[in-house]
Amino acid sequence: MEYKIDVNNQLEIYDIGKVAKQAAGAVMLKVKDTVIIAAVSRDDNQADGNFVPLTVQYIEKTYASGKYPGGFMKRETRPSDFETLTSRVIDRSLRPLFPDGYAYPTQLTLFVVSCDPEVDLQVAALNAASAAMFLSDIPINKSVCGVRIGKIDGELVVNPSNTELTNSSMDLYVAGTKEELLMIEMRSIASMDVDVIPSVALDPMIDPVMSENLIPTQNINEFSEDEILEAINKAQDAITGACTAYEEVFTPLKKEDAQLEYKEDLLDDGIKAYIEEFYKDDVKEAISQMAKSERANGLNKIAKTIMSDDIAEKEEWSEDIVKNVINDYKKNIVRKMIVEDRVRADGRALTEVRPISIETNLLPRTHGSCLFTRGQTQALVTVTLGGDKDGQMYERLTQKGNLTDNFMVNYNFPGFSVGEAGFVRAPGRRELGHGNLARRALEPTLDIDRLQTIRLVSEILESNGSSSQATICGGSLALKAAGVEVKKLVAGIAMGLVFEGDDHAILTDIMGLEDHDGDMDFKVAGTRDGITALQMDIKLGGISQEILKEALYQAREGRNHILGIMEEADANIHINNKILPKLELFSIDPSKIVDVIGQAGKTIREIIEKFEVSIDLDRDKGEVKIAGDNKEKVEAAKSHIVEIANKPSRGRDNRGGGRSGGHRERKPVPTFVQDEIVDGVVRRIVDFGAFVELPGEIDGLLHVSKIADHRVEKVSDYLAVDQKVKVKILKQNGAKIELGLVK
Repeated sequence: MEYKIDVNNQLEIYDIGKVAKQAAGAVMLKVKDTVIIAAVSRDDNQADGNFVPLTVQYIEKTYASGKYPGGFMKRETRPSDFETLTSRVIDRSLRPLFPDGYAYPTQLTLFVVSCDPEVDLQVAALNAASAAMFLSDIPINKSVCGVRIGKIDGELVVNPSNTELTNSSMDLYVAGTKEELLMIEMRSIASMDVDVIPSVALDPMIDPVMSENLIPTQNINEFSEDEILEAINKAQDAITGACTAYEEVFTPLKKEDAQLEYKEDLLDDGIKAYIEEFYKDDVKEAISQMAKSERANGLNKIAKTIMSDDIAEKEEWSEDIVKNVINDYKKNIVRKMIVEDRVRADGRALTEVRPISIETNLLPRTHGSCLFTRGQTQALVTVTLGGDKDGQMYERLTQKGNLTDNFMVNYNFPGFSVGEAGFVRAPGRRELGHGNLARRALEPTLDIDRLQTIRLVSEILESNGSSSQATICGGSLALKAAGVEVKKLVAGIAMGLVFEGDDHAILTDIMGLEDHDGDMDFKVAGTRDGITALQMDIKLGGISQEILKEALYQAREGRNHILGIMEEADANIHINNKILPKLELFSIDPSKIVDVIGQAGKTIREIIEKFEVSIDLDRDKGEVKIAGDNKEKVEAAKSHIVEIANKPSRGRDNRGGGRSGGHRERKPVPTFVQDEIVDGVVRRIVDFGAFVELPGEIDGLLHVSKIADHRVEKVSDYLAVDQKVKVKILKQNGAKIELGLVK
């Protein structure tokens, strides 16, 4: 039966009892033309261990968009990064809802079987998963809702469409129940404004591209703490309203809770009192061991010592219970030290950042490298530069064709980083999630229209708290060490929160012990001017806006402290230009391409051999692309080609100049009336629009957003060089003219 729920700017239609009737709970959710099937199943026998054995599998079927799977195998195989990250988002949002002691292996499976390109699949998938879980016989009596908040033209928008999100400066994803937030992920989205240098000021023989005849202004879009809080508050209101609506509809349909047994806490007051009396100092000494392996060994030794005592034999204590009581006792000591004594296990103040050391370009043959060490967390981050064709090809269910990722962040976490033995395996969900967080933090500071492909790899060599944030810090400096144009340095810091009764403490730069025994893991990354990425997992509910605000402002202080150290390291970077590859893209007068080629290709062959570069030429647009492994040689080849293009051609009447190629006399700039419609000719097409010659021999910019009523992916699909068009004068500031296409 269908149930329609209109929430958060979208109509959700839940078909209940139609599909997967043998599952513990199942729904088929339809949002516009997107259809997702979510089903949850549960084993009858409990698993070993003291954890919730939940597995989430989010799977996109390519037939949902009328596609074939890419690659040799024409069926779905290993999950894509997006599928893995979405599974992780759902897991992190639903796991806190399970009752204490629940140990039945539970699997939640989601199939996307029809895909509308405008529907946010992560939002729809979480809502479908929550509905299936709520309707099942698993004793979960709360609905979870996911919402995405965008900021478009300065206004916060709940659940923008995928097209609308491309025009947003913020991407905030929040999951929660009607009472509390469970998970937050946020990233800023960079945008580009383009100012045009008047065409009359250009050299008559050469028309270089953006770097020389345009002034691109990139907006990094950092956000203040107050702006983040405002967006989170809007998300909470949207979640509360949606979850209330869900529970009103689903509660009468929910299956009766299964009669399940729950594992009791392996605690014993007698053992606790015995530890308090005889082993309190030993536990404190073990806590002071900062490395995870050393601390675990210390606690295990205490457990073995207790088991060898006569009382353990007389009371018939089991070693498992003794170990569990010791760990619980350790947790209570750590929390009380923090909240009551305002001191941490390693002796730091609550706002103190661990010592930081930075070494850049320590690897002589990598394009850029940074060894970032903070306390007992260490990341070796490297950067490899490539051409525009070196990117990672991938597919998205909501988009047509193959896409290319030209900024990749790979995070690796070998076992030895925490003193464990084990094989180095393919990256799991945690590795992909940490790499994705680092990418979100760093990408806004890179040029949107960069020609390079950049691969950043973080090898975690030692870990004791927030290696993802070390990846962000080291990654920002590694990019600088590779000569990449980075608008601003980005630092990341992990925050913690501990509640004891009515008291609380916020911790700056948490280590692994505090992450494990605390109540919140809160990662904040950004520049000195604001936040670019955020991730928060909450282990308890009811965090007030005041405490959240306090945590954000304390994070800013810690982030600025780290940035100060990074800025000192940045000032001492020595870039090895001799090994850096280089890619240059510029334009010359199309009529000069023949001079660059030379008779029978002689000139261009000489350039390629002399400078050891590859050259691609576009005769129609006059574009020249030069690539090579040596930055200096690429730049020298560019200068040589520009010199050829600047030589006057005999007998040729250059635009604005004489036949001898003499200096052109500048003409007065014509004046147009706003909203005036004039005839023009398309002279050059670029990624962000087209330059149109207007009456009076002056060019105006027709931006890609003014070509059609919808998003235009490729300008050349709509316009061609030398095409006659009618355009409207939208704005004129001297020789800078903005145009709109008259349909």
